[in-house]
Amino acid sequence: MKIGIGNDHSAVELKYQIVAYLEELGHEVVNYGTDSTESCHYPEIGEKVGNAVANGEVECAVLICGTGVGISIAANKVNGVRAAVCSDCATARLVKQHNNANIIAFGARIVGVELAKDIVKAYLDAEFEGGRHAVRIAMFTDIENRNK
Repeated sequence: MKIGIGNDHSAVELKYQIVAYLEELGHEVVNYGTDSTESCHYPEIGEKVGNAVANGEVECAVLICGTGVGISIAANKVNGVRAAVCSDCATARLVKQHNNANIIAFGARIVGVELAKDIVKAYLDAEFEGGRHAVRIAMFTDIENRNK
């Protein structure tokens, strides 16, 4: 699978660990984030990754900033993006199963390397359940279309 990754200055080291892990799992990773610890603007990276997912450049993505919140808010401004902050494996699994999230985010200041890997694995191993959840995903699209 082709997976995007984006990060700000607070998450450079964690990004490297997640990229290596994703590659170990056999995925191709496209880096949209910074490789510098110099302060940068996470909304720009969130938007870039959101566009890559929405345009089909990558199948899904992982975003990392200090908390995961700011960068996910930016990504969610892109139509077609469903980015969810995950600080545990159950949430990571459920956002895929129920919300068909196409981006997960977490915080470099919130989760450690091993938990971050577990979150990524739980998300990637989960499958969208469809059914009643598909109706709700269509409702998300309706909201986006009403608010263009």
